[in-house]
Amino acid sequence: MKKDIRRGIYLLFILGILISMTACRSAGSSAGSQSTPETTESEPEQKEESSEEEAAETTDTVGTESSQVLVVFFSRTGEQYTVGVIDHGNTAIVAEMIAEETGADLFEILPVDDHYPMTYAELTDVAKQEQNENARPAYAGETPDLAAYDAIFIGAPVWWGDWPMIMYTFFEENAETLAGKKLIPFSTHEGSGLSGFDKKLASTCPESIILEGMAIRGNDCQNDQDSVRENVNEWIAQLEY
Repeated sequence: MKKDIRRGIYLLFILGILISMTACRSAGSSAGSQSTPETTESEPEQKEESSEEEAAETTDTVGTESSQVLVVFFSRTGEQYTVGVIDHGNTAIVAEMIAEETGADLFEILPVDDHYPMTYAELTDVAKQEQNENARPAYAGETPDLAAYDAIFIGAPVWWGDWPMIMYTFFEENAETLAGKKLIPFSTHEGSGLSGFDKKLASTCPESIILEGMAIRGNDCQNDQDSVRENVNEWIAQLEY
């Protein structure tokens, strides 16, 4: 009887040892399966993908160049012939349409001393005086880097059959940089058409290439913008700039 009990205890002891060894092996196997080789190997792949994405983003940024077309314009608000008092200038409207169609940058000529009256009659008197004096009013702001542009649209209202005198300030100060550039004149008017803007621009900037200009009625700029946009887009489509 005692022998049987001892034998049973012995067997239980052996069984316990075997169970313990089996558990240790299982734990060791589990620990091995949680090691980091896959994670370590996958990190370079993730970094490569990240690098490729960063490279793509960098390429997109580098490849995004600013527009090679510029629109320079002078425009007036206040009382205008046939349209009354306006708060968005006729020439500004056309300039913005050109920029939308071409993706061009915009630069507005703003006088340093804005002495131009709000009433139309007074404005015509001041414009005539400047023309008689062959004045060169200063304009405000820093001129864009004109060397960065291939083509430059240039627009203004017709004042006494000519460019406003402030535009000659711009032409003469930048004539050297404008040499070799394609210059494209446009005007807003109420019967004067382009008024020789192209010929006068060619005379002031003889080294530039003057392309076909366009004239838009100021009344249409305020009251028939759909037709103005259509005409502007058709004009731009036939230009080789």
